[in-house]
Amino acid sequence: MTLSVSLQHRLGAFDLDVAFKAPTGITVLFGRSGAGKTTIINAVAGLLTPQAGRIASDGTVMLDSTTGRNLPPHKRRVGYIFQEARLFPHLTVRQNLGYGRWFAPKKAPREDMARIVDLLGIGHLLNRRPAGLSGGEKQRVAIGRALLASPHILLADEPLAALDEQRKAEILPYFERLRDEVSIPILYVSHAAAEVARIATTVVALEGGRVARQGPAADVMSDPAITPLGVRSAGAMLDARVQAHHADGLSTLEAEGATLLLPRVHQPPGTAVRVWIEAQDVMLATEEPRGISALNVLKTTVTEIRRGAGPGVIVQLSFGGALLLARITRRSAEALALAPGTPVFAVLKAVSVARDAISDTPRAQDQQAK
Repeated sequence: MTLSVSLQHRLGAFDLDVAFKAPTGITVLFGRSGAGKTTIINAVAGLLTPQAGRIASDGTVMLDSTTGRNLPPHKRRVGYIFQEARLFPHLTVRQNLGYGRWFAPKKAPREDMARIVDLLGIGHLLNRRPAGLSGGEKQRVAIGRALLASPHILLADEPLAALDEQRKAEILPYFERLRDEVSIPILYVSHAAAEVARIATTVVALEGGRVARQGPAADVMSDPAITPLGVRSAGAMLDARVQAHHADGLSTLEAEGATLLLPRVHQPPGTAVRVWIEAQDVMLATEEPRGISALNVLKTTVTEIRRGAGPGVIVQLSFGGALLLARITRRSAEALALAPGTPVFAVLKAVSVARDAISDTPRAQDQQAK
């Protein structure tokens, strides 16, 4: 199932003109506040009518400005997860979930409530009311309610924005499970790079109401030209596999033949995970460093150098089939005589990689292999 979106809309000085496709999995609309992310998903939901455009999902046309077709929200089969859970306070969790099922079309295949409850880990909450739930628990119930309405598309407008870091860490693994186990497109709004790298199947990078780039998450997030949030947020997503765990709280991971020591990963050896590495945490050396505290030294090759107006540059590096970004000063790049093709060593401290920058949920291919 694929969602196809083409929109043109002007609101005051803001001009939105985008076109993209969202396949099954999580497609993240990624960019600064004001880039048009929420406008897009509100248009998909039918909460906003754009001046021109077309929205369709596998033969079902929800909007076509050329023919005048514009389905109302309740006929679009769209589930919407807001920043706030918006649960009914007088109903139990079980009753809130049942409310979602009440909206499912009679002829639509019914989602199994037991499966959704298990998927979201909310079985122990069923008899409780929203006042007794944490922010993360409320959001998981809100997700379940949306899924039980049997939607064709699931929309999530910065669903973690209202949560503290602990609650975000609690709920991110459930979005990873949704990505791998729910067979509908999920359109997800975010401006947090590490969050995007963990959960996205596809990324649509937005800048000023336009699509700067779209494609597989690893490709878009590792592009030195795509920095919707500025160079300070630049980084790269690595696919890695857990090799071993150590008594000192570190885990050994393998990525494209290279070994990484990172904070403990809560998955058994052999599991494939994602790792987000910020460009500002990567140092470069033209000779192999010795006698340093950093535990990770990777042999890489410079593939691209992106120079901005300021004193910094973004250097794209390759090793095996993976890409890495480093943010260094222009002076350092000149002193090291960096150019495409230059072999360099990328140096990364294990403690530089935040615990929430490593996925907790096995990727889909691992689950399919079981």
